[in-house]
Amino acid sequence: MQVILLEKVVNLGNLGEVVKVKDGYARNFLIPQRKARRATQTAIAEFEAKRAELEKVAAEKLAAAQAQGEKLNGQTIQVSQKSGVDGRLFGSVTNHDIAEALTKQGFAVEKSQVRLPQGPLKIAGEHAVAVALHTDVVVDITVAVIGEHA
Repeated sequence: MQVILLEKVVNLGNLGEVVKVKDGYARNFLIPQRKARRATQTAIAEFEAKRAELEKVAAEKLAAAQAQGEKLNGQTIQVSQKSGVDGRLFGSVTNHDIAEALTKQGFAVEKSQVRLPQGPLKIAGEHAVAVALHTDVVVDITVAVIGEHA
């Protein structure tokens, strides 16, 4: 299916590009998330009419993400979890827990923005975690997992 991108999508393209994607990806993700529209002649014409406005909105989102990224970069957050005597956690610290802790500190972060490439944190200690505030803004934070002995 041919779609026109309404914002930058990682590994796909930038605002305004017409790309060919699988039907399911377009119908189930891109179109409902308002990241793309079907690339019909009328949709392309409407997009070209609104292009400057959409680019302005995209630039504002990027600027806001960069400002938040500067505040968030290098932050250390503490998350406590029950653990055994050897430092291994009984549960794990997931991206949801990290996003919740950041929200409590005043940073509006969704769990989908927290990147844990090795999966959930299962050992007490300090861990480096990436937070993707925007497709172009990725900051590193430190998560200090404190083990509470049961």
